[in-house]
Amino acid sequence: MRNPEIENLVEQLASQLERGLSLEDLDGLLLAYSANQSHADRVRVNFLLSKRVPADVSAWQLSHGIASAVRPVVIPANEGLGMLGRVCVPLLVRGFRVGYLWVQQEEQEPSATAILAQLPQVRDELDLLATLLLDSNTAESGARQLREQQFLAAVAGDKRAIDVLGEWPEVSHKGPWQMATLYAAPGRSPVPRAADPLAAALIHRSAGLQGTVGVDEALFSAGLPTHSALLFRHTPGRTSHATVLSRYTAELGKRTGVPPQRVVMGISEPFASLRALPAAGVESQVAAQAAMVDPALGDILDVRGAGVYEVLAGGAADPEDSVYYRLLRDRDGAGELFPVLELLYDSDGAVAGVAEQLHLHRSSVYNRLARVRGIIGADPLSGRVRLELHVALKAARWSGRPRL
Repeated sequence: MRNPEIENLVEQLASQLERGLSLEDLDGLLLAYSANQSHADRVRVNFLLSKRVPADVSAWQLSHGIASAVRPVVIPANEGLGMLGRVCVPLLVRGFRVGYLWVQQEEQEPSATAILAQLPQVRDELDLLATLLLDSNTAESGARQLREQQFLAAVAGDKRAIDVLGEWPEVSHKGPWQMATLYAAPGRSPVPRAADPLAAALIHRSAGLQGTVGVDEALFSAGLPTHSALLFRHTPGRTSHATVLSRYTAELGKRTGVPPQRVVMGISEPFASLRALPAAGVESQVAAQAAMVDPALGDILDVRGAGVYEVLAGGAADPEDSVYYRLLRDRDGAGELFPVLELLYDSDGAVAGVAEQLHLHRSSVYNRLARVRGIIGADPLSGRVRLELHVALKAARWSGRPRL
């Protein structure tokens, strides 16, 4: 990516700081560099020639926490790499990480103290550089935003937008299609983050775009404040979906500086007419929500595998409506009884499998079933009681679903 405005600003910053600078993106690719410097170490020379950070240098830099830093990071010299000390300045816009500016120490400088003292003087220029990087990002371009708005309008049911979507070359005659929803449980960050829907949507937009590059089955993606919506060409396998999920997870960690705890993908039923797009969008969201509340369903879930959660999504189901559930919930040791019941119901009453999964002896499973029987005054494995408790347990999980 060549951008004269960015290149000129890097030269201007180098002149103000009187130091050699290089600008790289989140993947370690060189974007711009200052032309003049009294001394360049071996790492800088190789970087300017190859345009990419070598793996060993990248590992050294990442080991000092640059991927999650929000302030300048001092990277000490590494004689083995032929590397002088330098300062990494993370460039962020609204919490969205867009790149890194590197400031090299001079050969005779004992520390990076002088560089750190200079940086506040060029704060405005650094903010401008971050903004320019953001504006030059494909995911933030005006054309991309317009197409995403049209796509999301179609998913929301706008008939005109659906007609427009059907004329896109990457979508036209590529059916049947499937909708997918990508949702990430936020990582635990030591740095408080403001609830900025625009910044969140931008992160999901960029992660979705980068995660689908080169995946032919992934036709389009769009970012929202809580998740990403994707349109796939229908395929019987899930290899391309797994590829996108893996890349998306990595991109989120790269852009936020905090790896997500878990990322799931929900997939709709195939549809041959784009008029079914809105319903498919809802199906994919339900599947993603089900996968998030019930990890046993896996990280990639087709809506037909969501089971009772698809039913619960159609109305307000409350586990408190079950007398049996309330009786068990109010007793000490409910945390031991509920997992046994849910696994038994999920596995068709196979006690041996439940004991193995919960690391219990079979007799312990039978003892807990006896405790349940004594508390509710009914056999938890009989038809109606089993159905009521199973639905109540799933409703309790469903109540904790992410809101999309």
